[in-house]
Amino acid sequence: MVHGTYLLFGPLLKKFAWSCSKDGGHVLSLAILIHLHTVLTARALAGAGSAGGDTSLSPRQLSRNFTYGALGAGNGSLSGAWYRRNQIHLFGVLLAILGNLVISISLNIQKYSHVQLAHQEHPRPYFKSVLWWAGAVLMAFGETGNFAAYGFAPITLIAPLGCVSVTGSAIISVMFLKENLRASDLLGMTLAFVGTYLLVNFAPNRTQPISARTVQYYFVGWQFLIYVISEILLFCTLLYFHKRKAMKHMVILLSLVALLASLTVISVKAVSGMITFSVTDKMQLTYPIFYIMFIIMIASCVFQVKFLNQATKLYNTAMVVPVNHVFFTTSAIIAGIIFYQEFLGAAFLTVFIYIFGCFLSFLGVFLITRNREKEHLSQSYIDFGNIPGKQTLDKIQPDSNGLSYGTLPDGSDSTQSQSGEKKEV
Repeated sequence: MVHGTYLLFGPLLKKFAWSCSKDGGHVLSLAILIHLHTVLTARALAGAGSAGGDTSLSPRQLSRNFTYGALGAGNGSLSGAWYRRNQIHLFGVLLAILGNLVISISLNIQKYSHVQLAHQEHPRPYFKSVLWWAGAVLMAFGETGNFAAYGFAPITLIAPLGCVSVTGSAIISVMFLKENLRASDLLGMTLAFVGTYLLVNFAPNRTQPISARTVQYYFVGWQFLIYVISEILLFCTLLYFHKRKAMKHMVILLSLVALLASLTVISVKAVSGMITFSVTDKMQLTYPIFYIMFIIMIASCVFQVKFLNQATKLYNTAMVVPVNHVFFTTSAIIAGIIFYQEFLGAAFLTVFIYIFGCFLSFLGVFLITRNREKEHLSQSYIDFGNIPGKQTLDKIQPDSNGLSYGTLPDGSDSTQSQSGEKKEV
């Protein structure tokens, strides 16, 4: 009865409430109407859930139950109603932020272990270092936090929070590894924090239980089928240029990583969501779709790491990290919008501010990683052209692995070619 009453009068109440607010009506009457609409919405949802016996609803039904942005009375980002409505998403955000901070700590621990091993007289392999394994364990904990976060919040909210890892790594490296803190680092951190705040406030706050039936519904949807076919064609084209034409450009490698990452985040959210649904409501691990998504998750992760390692071997890490962050985040957001329809019914202003928050976080990551590796690559050399009374075109480079100070580049050839000549001033 209540459900039918809401379906009949709910839209009329919303239109009348907004018309009152536009015409300057009484605030009290507007508040009463909004409260009545909220109560009817809650009761209608409760009635629908109890009648159906399954909390898995179609996207058209789900889109009616979600609100976007900070519209209406009491919906501001600092109000108690906003926190009550978004507490599940905030828990996912907290897991993602903590996971990314733990990852940044683990990366700095592993970096510190590599520095220690490099200064030893007889360096051992890094995998025999206890400190390196401690970083690896922390990395596993951080990735577990990120994995669990996808079960509580939308992809479009969790994926951009990867900038927290870059920002946290820069702060920790300054504190513990005694690296220089540059003005661009401070500006980048500020932009990343502002972007993160906008992302958390204006990402879709759509509470969608991820059950096996929901994943199956999305998996056979025409939107996802068109998206997968397009992605496969693009992936095969890039792979052809990479393998057959031997094109090793960073954009090609990181585009391959991003295309795989879109499948990774879709499957990760499906697996994590179904595990969360199994713990809180009804067992979902007996459905075949769970194991299909699990296989997709593992396979896409393996090949994603393969192409990412190729990029880091060929190009500077300071170039790979920001470009990969932008490509990965963009691909993940598009995947969340198409597969899980996370921006269904969102207002234009909300989408615009969300995109602006992504842009600020991207810019912050670029500023933090800009020219960072080059500070450690500069090695001194002796130029004989600067020695009075001497003149030569060769430079002696320090040899850190030997007992001698250094050797001439392409030593024997260059010295033999000039053995019969004497250079005088």
